[in-house]
This record gives sequence, structure tokens and C-alpha cells, in this order.
Amino acid sequence: MLIKLVSIHPCPSPQSIPLAGAFLKAYAHGCSVSIDLVDFFLVDSAATCAAKLVESLPTAVGFSVYVWNYTLICEIASELKRAFPTIKLFCGGPEVTASTESVLKRGIFDFVIVGEGEVPFLSLCQSLSGGGEYSDIPGILLPGSTLVPAPPPLKDLDVIPSPYLTGVIDTHISTGILWQLSRGCSFTCDFCFDSRGIHGVRHFSLNRLEAELLHFAASAVTQVFVLDSTFNLDKVRAKNILRMIRKSAPDIHFHFEVRSEFIDRDMAALFAQIACSLQIGLQSADREVLKLVGRSFNKADFTAKIGLLNESGAVFGFDLIYGLPGDTLNGFCHTLDYALSLYPNHLDIFPLSILPGTRLASRGAVLGMQWDANPPYILESTDTFSPGDMAAAADLATACDIFYTRGKAVAWFNAIIHALGMKPSAVLQNFSQWLITHRGRTVKETDFSDDEIWELQQNFLKHLFKPNSVRRFLPLVLDLVTYHHHYAEVLLAPLSPHAVTGSARLTVAPSARLVGFTYDIEELLEYGEPQIPWMFENIRQSGSHVVIYRNDGMVCTESLANEYVLLLKHIQDGNVMPPETGTGLTVDEANEFIVFALLEGIIVTT
Repeated sequence: MLIKLVSIHPCPSPQSIPLAGAFLKAYAHGCSVSIDLVDFFLVDSAATCAAKLVESLPTAVGFSVYVWNYTLICEIASELKRAFPTIKLFCGGPEVTASTESVLKRGIFDFVIVGEGEVPFLSLCQSLSGGGEYSDIPGILLPGSTLVPAPPPLKDLDVIPSPYLTGVIDTHISTGILWQLSRGCSFTCDFCFDSRGIHGVRHFSLNRLEAELLHFAASAVTQVFVLDSTFNLDKVRAKNILRMIRKSAPDIHFHFEVRSEFIDRDMAALFAQIACSLQIGLQSADREVLKLVGRSFNKADFTAKIGLLNESGAVFGFDLIYGLPGDTLNGFCHTLDYALSLYPNHLDIFPLSILPGTRLASRGAVLGMQWDANPPYILESTDTFSPGDMAAAADLATACDIFYTRGKAVAWFNAIIHALGMKPSAVLQNFSQWLITHRGRTVKETDFSDDEIWELQQNFLKHLFKPNSVRRFLPLVLDLVTYHHHYAEVLLAPLSPHAVTGSARLTVAPSARLVGFTYDIEELLEYGEPQIPWMFENIRQSGSHVVIYRNDGMVCTESLANEYVLLLKHIQDGNVMPPETGTGLTVDEANEFIVFALLEGIIVTT
């Protein structure tokens, strides 16, 4: 007897891990039912997916349903239902629990599992293997049955075997991992389904988490995406986990979702001591808007807590939502201005979705909200946010994705804002219109490589700094943008191989960058946060060439005289002549620099 558990991911990525299915399989370990985990992606056709699923003629096929994959899952299930009606089809997940009745009314699935699935799924496996009925299993609902609340969740999460430690998910072939440290949410945001019906948080034990961490560190994992909706809700526990990470998995990059109000100086320092990025749900900077969706906001406290992150050097970004009840396009622009003033490394900006089962869905009509009744339930308009405003906000979000987030602009964006005397949202609106003019309205950030975005930034800034009042600042601005582009490219580039001995050929390390500037770039960087008008008045255009490279995990910048620039270009071009030829260097000078460059990782041997 075979059950296939299907996960459909948005796209291939380090986050494409079938964790929900893996938990079910781990909990059902020991049953006389074979359980296969099957992964598909949104680009896959329903027919292709259905054909793959029936290759081994499973007894049942189950789907993990989320707002982004519901449509494709229904198409796959319909294909299976039509061609192989004897296969039992079922589904579970947040979308099913929120919209149980509407899912059953489709007539595609033989039954659904509501709530947390481990206990009902285990009972299902036992029933199927014994030839019994499953209609009376708590948490399993059939079409036409009376809707009942989901069964109570497991209090002790450690009774679910770890899908990592048991090998259900092979961490030796997965560079990315989804890591669940707890379940539940203590907050009641009206637009979110996380806490509906189940209030409070349950934790996996620290002993289990430490064992998983050690397992990740010993395998191929390079990124861990922590699924807790508020990682730092329990400050003491969060700090203990951060210390565990620092000790046991220092080379892995972690992604956390946190709330600002639980950050203190000690926690900020701990975040800065590991490789991680934080996502903080700001949503809006308007307290009255947030109050309408069950959230509170203390602007002074938020600003102070983000200041602690900036002081520590921790990497963080914000989530913003446009179209919230009571908000306006101008209000969203004010939120954008405030968010960017705090130097986030990235912004993730979304239209409001009116998810089934949330308080906002039950109050939406009263609040004058119109939205698409089909997944992903995107808001179309409110009394204060017209369809045109929604389109304008979407254009702003795209502009921010490209120019700021993908453009890695955090180090210089506010400096150019101050030099221009413009608000951040005004600059992004200007970029949006410029981009639409040059590339069309349907453009998105995934259309561009990092180098293409850098080129867009330079061309737009030349347009922005064209007026006589600010034109003089342009060379300095372009130097800053160019430096930080190459810095980010070196930081994110694959590690270069270490030098080897013998007669191998010299070459410049693939991650190293040779870059020329109008100013002495190291002098510009000495002043910390750029002050463009002051720098223009006090620093002369002396020109410089540098090599930007990585050494022992750090990005280094080394100024070079022209002779050494020529030597590196000579090596970069694969020239077989003696390295000092045409550079103006003696043999000893050339060899001394080559030894230095090899030790630093600027050049390598192949």
C-alpha cells in the first residue's frame, strides 16, 4: 500500500523543502504503509504532474495546500479523479483548514484533513492498511459531513520524530532547510490565519533543536529558514538558540521573522554575531491603520529597537502591506519613507490578501473592501484605496524591489535622498516612471541580472542628477554606487579556491574585482555614512584603482598603483609573457606583489 504526499513549491529554491509532508511521514513511521514525498513546482503542468503520480499506482495521494498552489493542486486532482477514480485523493494545510467547506464542495477530494495533520494522518494510515473506515477519524472530513472543529493539537511536539534526524529529509543533498522551532502564534492580526482557533505557542525542546543544528552543520546545509512567526517572542529561549547557533553552526546563514518590541541590546548583538537576516513585519507606520487590523504600533519604540540592530550591524528588512483598511496611497508612501529612513537591507512589499477564515474576511464588506474571491485573494480596492491607487502602489513596490532591494542600495540610498532634497517614495516613483518609459509596464525584478540592475541604477541616477543644482554631485554618487555594487558581488560570489603549488597558471580570483573610480574611494569610505554635499566640498577628485576581494570571509579593498593594476590585468588576460613586461615593474617588484596577492586570495592558481 502506497501513499504519495505532494508538495508544490513556488519555484526551485533553497526553501523548496516538503516539510509538512516530512512531518507526516516521520510521525507515521512504523506503519505498514509506504509513504513517498513528491515535489512539483508552479511551472509544472497538471497533466505532467498527474502522470508522474500514477506511475506506481498509489492507494492515495495527499496534497499540502497553500494559497499559492491551490489552483494547480485542484487541476492535478481533477486529472487524477477523471483518469483514476479508484485512487483516494485528500488534502490538508492552511488553505484547507480556513476554507474546508468550499474545498469539499469542489467534489474533487474524497476527504480533507483539518488542523495539524500528524495524528489524523497516522490514524488514516492505520485504517487504510487494515482495510478499515476513515470517516470517523477526528480531523478527517468527507463531502457532505458536518463541519467540526479541528482536533486539539499535540501538546508535546517532540513526539513527532525529527524529519532531519530520521533521514526523511536528506540534509546532505539539500543546501537549504526549513526549520520549525515552534508552532502557533500569540498575536491576533486580522489579516493572518496563524492564530485562528489555536492561541499560544508550543515549542520543540532545546535538546532536539541542538541535535538538529549539529546535524545541519555536519551536512550540506548552507541556509536555514526559520518558520516561527515570531522567533524572539520568548527572549530567553531566543537568546539560548542564538548562542547554540553561534557555537554549533557558525557557517550556516539563518533567516528569522522577529518582532521589534522583543529586541534588546543583547539580542541585537547576538544576531550580529551569527550569519543571519531578520524579517520584521512593520506593515504600516500608521498606528490608526494598524489598529483596524488588530495590531499596535509605538513608533518611538520601533525606531529605537531598529537603531539597536543598526548599531550592532545585524542585517534586517521589513514587510510592508499596501491596501490595508483605512490606508491611502499617500499613507503608504509615508510608510515607505519611514521604513527606508531606518536603513533596512531589503523591503518586501505586498498587496493585502483577504484570506478565508480571517477576521478581515468576515469584516471586509463592512470596511468597504473588494477582493478577488479566488486564490491568492488579492485586494482590488477599498473606500480609501482605489484600483488606480493599488496599481500605483504595485509600481512602487516593483521599483523598490529593483532599485533598492535587488540593487543593494542600503549603504548609499539615504545619502542621495538627502543630496537631492527628495523623499524616498518620490525617488522611487520617479524611477518607476523612468523604468516604465524605458522598459514597459510589465517589467519585474526577476527580468534583470545584478549587473543589469547596476546599469539601470547608473543610468537613472544620471537622469536624476541632471539638473544644474545637483549635477556636480554625480561623479561622487556613481563612485559610491559602483563600489557597493562590486562589494556585494564579491561578498556573494562563490569562494575562490586556495592557491596551489607547482607550475599551475596564475589567474585573478573569480570573486575579485578590479575597479576604477573618479575619487579616492578609500578616502570616501573613511567617513562612514556618506554626506554627499560635504564630501563634494572637502574631497578632491584624485582618481583611484582598487581591487575588491574576499579573504577569510571578509571583503577587503586594496588601493593599487597603476603598475600593479597593469600587472593584474596582465594576469587576468592570461598573458604568458613575464608578468613584469609592460608594467613598469622590476622582476622583484612583480614577484613580491604576486606572492602578496596569492596569500590574500586576489589571484589563484589553476
